[in-house]
Amino acid sequence: MIKKEGAYYPANEFRKAAQFNDESVYNTAQKDPVKFWEKLARQLFWRKTWTKAFVHRPPYFQWFVGGKLNITENCLERNLPRNKDKVALIWEPELLDEKPRHLTYGELFWEVGRCANALKSLGVKKGDRVGIYLPMIPEVMISMLACARIGAIHSVVFSAFSPQALKVRLQDTRAKVLITADGYYRRGQVISLKAAADEALADTQIKKVVVVKRVGQEVAWRKGRDFWWPDLLAKAKAQCSPVAMDSEDPLFILYTSGSTGKPKGCVHTNGGYAVQSLWTGKWIFDFGDKDVFWCTADVGWVTGHTYGIYSPLLNGATSLMFEGAPDFPEPDRWCQIIEKHRVTIFYTAPTAIRMFARYEHFVKKHDLTSLRLLGSVGEPIDEAAWYWYFKNVGHEKCPIVDTWWQTETGGILITSLPGLGPFKPGFTGRPFPGVKTDILDDQGKPCPIDKKGNLVIRSPFSPGLLRNIYKNPKKYLETYWTRYGQKIYFTSDGALRDKHGLIRIIGRVDDVIKVAGHRISTGELENAVNKHPLVSECAVVGIPDKIKGEVPVIFAVSAEAPAKADLPALKQTIIDQIKKEIGPIALPKELYLVEDLPKTRSGKIMRRILKRLFTDEDLGDLSTLSNPEIVEKIKKIIVR
Repeated sequence: MIKKEGAYYPANEFRKAAQFNDESVYNTAQKDPVKFWEKLARQLFWRKTWTKAFVHRPPYFQWFVGGKLNITENCLERNLPRNKDKVALIWEPELLDEKPRHLTYGELFWEVGRCANALKSLGVKKGDRVGIYLPMIPEVMISMLACARIGAIHSVVFSAFSPQALKVRLQDTRAKVLITADGYYRRGQVISLKAAADEALADTQIKKVVVVKRVGQEVAWRKGRDFWWPDLLAKAKAQCSPVAMDSEDPLFILYTSGSTGKPKGCVHTNGGYAVQSLWTGKWIFDFGDKDVFWCTADVGWVTGHTYGIYSPLLNGATSLMFEGAPDFPEPDRWCQIIEKHRVTIFYTAPTAIRMFARYEHFVKKHDLTSLRLLGSVGEPIDEAAWYWYFKNVGHEKCPIVDTWWQTETGGILITSLPGLGPFKPGFTGRPFPGVKTDILDDQGKPCPIDKKGNLVIRSPFSPGLLRNIYKNPKKYLETYWTRYGQKIYFTSDGALRDKHGLIRIIGRVDDVIKVAGHRISTGELENAVNKHPLVSECAVVGIPDKIKGEVPVIFAVSAEAPAKADLPALKQTIIDQIKKEIGPIALPKELYLVEDLPKTRSGKIMRRILKRLFTDEDLGDLSTLSNPEIVEKIKKIIVR
C-alpha cells in the first residue's frame, strides 16, 4: 500500500492485477447510469432480453423490464464448462474434530437439483414462499438456490431468532413450507432448532416441514407434516430445469431485525439483484480464480445472502462458510480458519475486528500471509479499529474495502475499489460506478464539503434496491420516499463528503443526540472514545435530560480486565479524549465500564436495548443476541 496525503492507495502490482482499475468508468457511468448498468447486465445469461432498461413511476421503479432469466442458471450452469470441478463452497464446522465439507460447482448443481425437485414434490411452485430456518451449514445455500431454481420466493430467518420472531415472519409471508434442522452447534452447546420451529408453527400456513440432520438428536415428529431432508432428496431426481423468471419477479423477502417495531419484509427481485450482486462482488472483492473468500456474516442477514451466497457463485468464486463463532473455542479460531484454508479475502464487521484486537497476542501466532484483501461491513469502522486491522491482519499490504449498504439496497453502494483507492480511515469511499448519491440538508439542499447531512440515493437508483415492503406499500412509502419526495430514496443515514469525494458515514440519523440544541452524532462520539488505547470498543446512547433535552451515556469495554483497570483514572482520560476530539458539549452524563456490549450474532451492537435500560420500555426479544446475559449485568450497574 502507498500512503499519500493522509490516504492509502493500492501498490502498483496490486492495481495492475485488479479486476477493475479504470478510473474513467466513474465518469462514464455518472453520465448515463442506465446505459452503464445495461452493459454490465449483458454479461449474464438471459432467456429473453429486456425491452426497456429502466422505468420510473415514483416511488416505484423497474429494471430490465421484460427480461427473463434464472439466477441459479447464472450461478451454476454458467460456471460448469470451466468450473465444474472447482470448489464452490468450503464448509468449516464448529466442532474441531469434524472434517470440513467441500462442494464443487458440479456437486452443488446436482444437490440444488435434488432439493428443487424435493420441494416440487411437496407442492411448492413458482411464486410460493418458503421459510428457511437453518444454521450456517451447506444446506442453507442449497435450499436458497433450490427455491430460486423453481421460482419460489425464499425467506431466510436467522437461526438464533426466537420462535415468536419466526412465527411473525412466517405469518407475514404466508409460507407453505419450512426448511429447518434438528439442531446445530453454538459455542459447544447443541441448540434445538426443530423444537423452536415447532413452537413457532401454530397459527401459520406451514403445511410441510423439511428437517436437516445436523446433530443427530431425537426430535418431536408429526407424521405427514415433517420430512427428513436425506429421505426426500434420496427420492428426488438430480436434474431440475430452471424456471424462467421475469426480471421483476421477487427472488427473496428478507426482514429487517424489527428492533424498532414490526419487522419490514424487503422484497428483492431477480434481474436487478443478480446484476448488482455479480458486479459489486467482481470489482469490490476482486474475485480471482484462486481466491478463497470468507464473508463471516450469517445467511440470516443480507450480507450473508449477497456476499456469502449469490455474488461469489455468480463470479465462479470459492466461498467459505463457518458454522460457529469466530472466537470459539479460543479467541484465535478465526485465525486458524484463515491459516487452514488459505483465505485470501476476509470480510467481517468492525465489532469483530475490535474483539480480535483484544487478543492481539493470538494473531501473532498465526500465518495470515495468504490474505490479500480485507473488508469491513455492518457499521462505520472507527479509525482505531481500521488501523489495527490494517497493521495486524493485513500487515500494511492489504487494501481495506470499508463498505456501506443496507438490507434495502441489496448490495454494496459505497466503498473504495481495491484497484483504485483511495482508502482513508474513517471514510467509506466513493459511490459504486452507476450509483448516484447525494448529501442533503433538512431543506433538501446539497451540503457543502465537510458539512454533515442526510445521505440519499437519486434516480435511476441501483438495480438491487428493494422494490417494496412485502404486503405493506404504505410503510414502503413512509419509510423511504417521504422525507424528500417520491423521487429521492432516503437512507436514514447521516454522512459528509470530503474534498476528494470520499463519503464518511456518520451513522443513523435517529442516532443523533440533541444536547442543549446541539446535534451530536453517536458515531462521532464512539469514534472519539475508541481512539483511547485502553478502550476496545464502546456504544453511546442518548437519554432524556430535564435541562439539556438529551445527554450522552457511554458504555465502554476496557482492553484490560476490569479488576486491573484504574476505573476513575480511565474514566477521566476518556473524558479528556472527548474534550479533545469533539468538545465539552459532548461530555457524557455517565460512563460505564462493562464486560461486553449486547450484540447480534452478526456483530451489530444493539444500542436501542441499552437506551431502553433507562426507561420503562420493554426490552423486546433478546433471543437475537449472541450474549443476552450481558443485558442483566449492565442493568445492575446503571444509575437511573
